[in-house]
Amino acid sequence: MSTPYPFTALVGQDDLRLGLLLNAVSPAVGGVLVRGEKGTAKSTAVRALAALMPEVAVVAGCRFSCDPGAPDPACPDGPHEAGTGVSRAARTVELPVGASEDRLVGALDIERALSEGVKAFEPGLLADAHRGILYVDEVNLLHDHLVDLLLDAAAMGASYVEREGVSVRHAARFLLVGTMNPEEGELRPQLLDRFGLTVEVAASRETDLRVEVVRRRLAYDDDPAGFAARWADEEAALRERIVSARALLPRVVLGDGVLRQIAATCAAFEVDGMRADIVMARTATALAAWAGREEVVSDDVRQAALLALAHRRRRNPFDAPGLDEDRLDEALQDAADEQGDDDPDPDGPGGGVPPQGGGPESDGGGSDAGGSDDGGTDDGGADAPGREDTGSGDAPAPGGGGEQQPVRAGEPFRTKVLSVPGLGEGAAGRRSRARTEHGRTTGSRRPEGALTKLHLAATVQAAAPHQRARGRSGRGLVVRRDDLRQATREGREGNLVLFVVDASGSMAARQRMSAVKGAVMSLLLDAYQRRDKVGLVTFRGKDAEVALPPTSSVDAAAARLESLPTGGRTPLAAGLLKAHDVLRVERLRDPSRRPLLVVVTDGRATGGVDPVALAGRAGRLHASEGTASVVVDCESGFVRLGLAAQLARDLGGSAVTLDELRADSIAGLVKDITAAGRAA
Repeated sequence: MSTPYPFTALVGQDDLRLGLLLNAVSPAVGGVLVRGEKGTAKSTAVRALAALMPEVAVVAGCRFSCDPGAPDPACPDGPHEAGTGVSRAARTVELPVGASEDRLVGALDIERALSEGVKAFEPGLLADAHRGILYVDEVNLLHDHLVDLLLDAAAMGASYVEREGVSVRHAARFLLVGTMNPEEGELRPQLLDRFGLTVEVAASRETDLRVEVVRRRLAYDDDPAGFAARWADEEAALRERIVSARALLPRVVLGDGVLRQIAATCAAFEVDGMRADIVMARTATALAAWAGREEVVSDDVRQAALLALAHRRRRNPFDAPGLDEDRLDEALQDAADEQGDDDPDPDGPGGGVPPQGGGPESDGGGSDAGGSDDGGTDDGGADAPGREDTGSGDAPAPGGGGEQQPVRAGEPFRTKVLSVPGLGEGAAGRRSRARTEHGRTTGSRRPEGALTKLHLAATVQAAAPHQRARGRSGRGLVVRRDDLRQATREGREGNLVLFVVDASGSMAARQRMSAVKGAVMSLLLDAYQRRDKVGLVTFRGKDAEVALPPTSSVDAAAARLESLPTGGRTPLAAGLLKAHDVLRVERLRDPSRRPLLVVVTDGRATGGVDPVALAGRAGRLHASEGTASVVVDCESGFVRLGLAAQLARDLGGSAVTLDELRADSIAGLVKDITAAGRAA
């Protein structure tokens, strides 16, 4: 077994270390979600925490780690008699992104259940993690269904496995830690709320800290055992402090005054539900125990709010994470004034952060240099709206040839469902019909490999004719492996929604561009809710560019859209060909994910000889490959050339005007892409 990096040797990342330690003191806090850029010691810190966890006593031979002092009466390996048991180190169990449901919760042997009437259960990762740490790296990439199961088990302290009327329950209490890079997509708000705490991590920009990170990491890589030995005393001291804080925790008093501050703070930030209040109370209590106090004070409440509320105040994926500390201080002070509380100023020294112990310089952390994209754009150019070009020719539009400053998006609105026709087999999501592991049962088939979802009626029907030949004498059904049938199910998949946005001078009218951006923002929000990947191609001037390669991070797409400048010519064909290149590469990377092309343009094209005809040929290229598409017609004025509608016909899709888009939504007017494609 490899030697883990010492927790006390981590450099910086105070919030990360504190969040982990508070959960080690009080697992009832509900786990911690660590958000941050790549190379910031997220995984290193989680794995290092395992070495600090106190040993646990377990029933010898129990696969579910029952406590010998109070064994679980419903344990599948039980019943156990209370006894001494054996001690072992607390486990850290990692859940891979590609894990199946059976790997997470466990698997039932359906063949034995049907033929022998026994519950042959193979424990999953939740059983392995009982009374230890369950670590989910890249939790935002985990399938929603698995995340739901995981968080339900964490909330209830038990895992339930149901298969065709056969059920098994076992205890599953663990410290849940998830890590994620927001650039790769966000978690749904409902799932964010289920994590007790969240911390944001980033690589330090201070040279001295970065030097120390590299120095310690190189020393560890050269001699892991020797490096760990140099930090052994600090590790032992921190481990003892965790044990002491756990012992003190039941004696910590949460007074009415601080409880009112907690409630007032949650109300001030308008967080949904009551989970935030409960988590804050538990976190403040753990902070007091960690600091060696038997009473919670205002500083504990302030620190608990910073850890427990930042991810609960987000209303949509475009909201910036974090908490306004000035507003927090005002809320705490208002609550204190209302009750005449003489507690110390919440802005007092230390901000409620108790000393964290650790080794020399106790500021370490194995974080690498992780950069982030600035996504900067040149805002140069006049602020006046550009005039429309003529739709053909090489000359730039009068007044529209220069680059315009980015225009803010209009208010987003709710869209109806826009789906890709047919039945797909892509990644699970919420947009288009697809064959999935979860959903309504539509039929049965012989299993290919391991049986995952039994079709009970079809299995019984296959086995019934052979009962006499198999010598059935008792009540049990004689079932052979050839009788088993896999249920085929239909659910929803996520798609790749690729936006192709005209940013030329013909689109530079500020009111129109604001409405266009607002419409695209609405569809981005819809894509977030439906678990789609999104991409953004823009065209203006002489060429087109991929402003955002396909990603699950819709907030990254929103940021690129907000900073999008306009001006110059209209190379429409270049934009469509660039989109074709993007889709070609994505089909190789993820062939099962079906695309939906959304072209936002007035249909005008400039540059070269007969640019409108060239754009039509590019559109027919997409149609020949069966790409579902829709065109948002942004043409305005009394005289309309109908170029966007013609482009939609070339693409084999549908068109909707900008006025119709403002009145309702693009999705509400694109009702049947299949029919439109056949008509074309």
